[in-house]
Amino acid sequence: MTATRIVITGMGVFCGAAQSIPDFRTAVLQGKSGVGPVDLFDVADFPSKIAVQVKGYDPAAHFTRRQVTRLSRTDQFALLAAQEALTMSGLAGCYDPYDIGVCVGGGAAGMFQAEQWLAADLRGERSRPAQLRGVLPDKTCTELALAYRLAGYQGSITTACSSSASAIGWGADLIRSGRQKAMLCGGADSLALLTFAGFNSLKVMDPEPCAPFSLGRQGITLGEGAAFVVLEEEQAARARGADIIGYLLGYALVGEAHHMTAPEPSGESAARVMTAALAAAGLDPGRVGWVNAHGTGTPANDVVESNAMKQVFGERVQQVPLVSTKPITGHCLGAAGSVEAVATLLALNAKTIPRTLHFRGRDPECDLDYCHDASKPSDCSIALSNSFAFGGNITSLALAAADLQQGGA
Repeated sequence: MTATRIVITGMGVFCGAAQSIPDFRTAVLQGKSGVGPVDLFDVADFPSKIAVQVKGYDPAAHFTRRQVTRLSRTDQFALLAAQEALTMSGLAGCYDPYDIGVCVGGGAAGMFQAEQWLAADLRGERSRPAQLRGVLPDKTCTELALAYRLAGYQGSITTACSSSASAIGWGADLIRSGRQKAMLCGGADSLALLTFAGFNSLKVMDPEPCAPFSLGRQGITLGEGAAFVVLEEEQAARARGADIIGYLLGYALVGEAHHMTAPEPSGESAARVMTAALAAAGLDPGRVGWVNAHGTGTPANDVVESNAMKQVFGERVQQVPLVSTKPITGHCLGAAGSVEAVATLLALNAKTIPRTLHFRGRDPECDLDYCHDASKPSDCSIALSNSFAFGGNITSLALAAADLQQGGA
């Protein structure tokens, strides 16, 4: 299956940092953080009261009243991001609907609407049981298939924070195997009281905007939104005249089998998944210009990922920046992998390595180049995008810019 090269012909995003690809490109390249106070639900009793929330969002501006009653907040974000990706790809009418599949990574799904239902029920108000349908993780995938008449494979992946990165990789496999000709892949997740309270209770949320790889960092800042990519086989995409906006050269999954929430401390497992992604792509580590880290800002994760970099890149590690875009987007949980894959592709095409925001001071255990001071120009066309999740579900994507075919380094 590795002989088939997978291209990206469309991208879409709708998240707390930006609600379109052009605005997201600006946010990523200029380092514009979306962190702010949460007003979606009451956070007064929590140590952390901030997130990258989609502010000023009015469902009625995008959907009919009937749709709003059926679609969860997560579903809505997914439909908006997917529409942008499909429009960019020009996929409509190019393939039989049965040859186009959908794979969605998610987490909390329609939990926000379910919480609203429960609150109304406890107040004795008339509630709508339909609000509970979105709790099932397959719902978003079904809505995408219905909305855009994608009659091929439908799949939902829930491996916590690596879900949507894994969905992108699995979509590529379905194309390489010949089972599908095109795939809409990505993820969506919205803020919910359950996840906000849960991460606060685990004491892994920073009261201040997350500061990956910095001294004194205390944890994550949550985010919400959706991002999708359209994948196709390269020759088929070129034959239909599609614009190639990037490549998925390879990916890998590893199950650490170490702990339910903590990463394997030596970094060996994280290094293994990065090395495996490079092997799947047929790449030497010397081809990689930088890595978009999982980079949550938790004390443990950042050290582990830094140690893994040393194992993968050896003496060259100081020339391979490890950056985190989560200070811009927040940690979008099930959507994190796809949001960050899109950010990586945008930066690769702009020949820029993004800055890691909110620097607080140098941590001696994090002694690599994290682009804390500023973004950097880069001629390299290849980067890894890491997504590490609870339960040891870790994924790495090997991505390339559109100029790879023209000899990008």
